[in-house]
Amino acid sequence: MKISVIGLGKAGLPLAAAIAGSKNEVIGVDLNKNRCDLINRGINPIKEEPGLSELIKKHGGKNLKAMSDPVAAARQSSVHIAIVPLFIDENRKPDFSLLKKAFENVGKGLKKKDLVVLETTVPVGTTESFVKDILEENSKLKAGKDFYLAYSPERIMTGYSISRFKEFPKIVGGMNRESTERAFEVYSKFANPVKVSNSRTAELAKVAEGVYRDVNIALANELLKVSEHYGIDFWEMREAAKHQYCSILEPGNVGGHCIPVYPWFLINELDVPLIKVSRELNDGMINYYAKKVEKLGGKKVCVVGLSYREGVKEKAYSRSIDFIKLLKKKGYDVYGFDPLYSKEETEKEFEVKYSDDFGNMDIIVLMNKETDFKNTLMKFKNKIVDVKNVLG
Repeated sequence: MKISVIGLGKAGLPLAAAIAGSKNEVIGVDLNKNRCDLINRGINPIKEEPGLSELIKKHGGKNLKAMSDPVAAARQSSVHIAIVPLFIDENRKPDFSLLKKAFENVGKGLKKKDLVVLETTVPVGTTESFVKDILEENSKLKAGKDFYLAYSPERIMTGYSISRFKEFPKIVGGMNRESTERAFEVYSKFANPVKVSNSRTAELAKVAEGVYRDVNIALANELLKVSEHYGIDFWEMREAAKHQYCSILEPGNVGGHCIPVYPWFLINELDVPLIKVSRELNDGMINYYAKKVEKLGGKKVCVVGLSYREGVKEKAYSRSIDFIKLLKKKGYDVYGFDPLYSKEETEKEFEVKYSDDFGNMDIIVLMNKETDFKNTLMKFKNKIVDVKNVLG
């Protein structure tokens, strides 16, 4: 059995490496030829992911081979796992263009008895409609009869990807019983699969995970504002309220590929007021922190922590981007700093002046858990908006 993994990004490459690490033969597919070349030479292009470099060094170019020809990879494989991004557009509608192209290519190389699995988080019903139709059109085969089709959502977290393949159960749900059984059999070789009744159940389970966190972060953000109204230290109250039936999440901004995106799959289709209000509340937290800046006074503001999460060099839906725009609109002289980004990257990617001269700032907004800078920033505590309570 040869498994192809389509998409070698922050989720796809750890998956391909984990499969190879379980002594399976893997073809990694990515249109970036330079990335494929690095992997085949045993070099990890995502160095910040713990444990990944060791796997790439051991298996890259051996039982993990990367290639940029997706149709050829499909022809050489009997299992095809797609994990390419699904973004939302300016109207917050899902943009299926990357998925469409990926499955067109898989369909062109699809053979009888092959298994196709989608891992990208998608709106409910995508596997049994959108994906099935593209595969059938390009292969002239019938899903559920000539080939197996299933959904198994990725459940990793950047920075913990490798360990989660063993620690987290891997949900699998097929378009029919035979597809579920086949997917379960394959995933048992490198993960801990759990069967659900169909692909729709698996799809909603993954969307629900993101919605759960979004709604509960919104609750934490509301309680943060309530605590401030009553002159209460939110973080002390949060710890006091904690027991087996109550665990309030951390308040703050919500960014990244996942949580800000998934709720829109439901908001666009259904009347889900709690989910919608939570999403709007979390997006609006930049206004709350802008008011904190205004209260401190001054014009020179440095935003510390530009990526969507500390330790992850990724700006996808980073709230720092919109926060910087908001501060500029309000007339502030805005600077930015993130230990993951160089001066050139900071100024290009985030359109903000670079500075690590914190003493020269009127206000510092600590957006992420940049704990390595705790001692440095402690001396400026009286002029810091500490979003994640790093300074205590």
